Amino acid sequence: MMPHAPRGRLIVVSGPSGAGKTTVLEQLLHRCGLPLVRSVSATTRPPRPGETDGLDYHFLTPLEFQRRRLSGEFLECFDVFRSGVWYGTLLSETTARLEAGQWVLLNIDVQGAQAVMDRYPDAITIFVHPGSLEELRGRLIGRGTESQQALEQRLQQAHSELGLAHRYRYQVVNDDLARAVRQICDILTNQWEIDRND
Repeated sequence: MMPHAPRGRLIVVSGPSGAGKTTVLEQLLHRCGLPLVRSVSATTRPPRPGETDGLDYHFLTPLEFQRRRLSGEFLECFDVFRSGVWYGTLLSETTARLEAGQWVLLNIDVQGAQAVMDRYPDAITIFVHPGSLEELRGRLIGRGTESQQALEQRLQQAHSELGLAHRYRYQVVNDDLARAVRQICDILTNQWEIDRND
């Protein structure tokens, strides 16, 4: 019997802010030879310098975000830091791609990941972290995008998120970018082979 084309998969990558998830996923898209596509999250926060609407995020007004949320257009969405700024994954970013057999990468927070796990229990879930809160603090300070208050809030959030790492199928320590990318690519390639022969 000929192996069939693998079905689409959701790949959930999350972890604390500052863990390097975005950089890891950018490298993964270039270096891993699977049909991976990146889901672009929506947010109500304003763009940071150098960010492009539709490429980095779908930047929505709070009113438009809530309209879409109430009409059921999100796979998951949360006010992650309880600051009035919402983040979420639009169903339009995932559904058609999964049906076309693509593997959709979601770079989302831990709350969003739990919601996706409930809806897609076969999602491949990967928790990325830098190894310690001290390392995370250094990275967040180095980014220079947070006020002291926002920094402390993110570190408190990170502490809670690290406590949920065990709920993910895989954990990857991002203390060496090339190794972290290779490790995630190996995880996905192994699952691809399993799906091909399932």
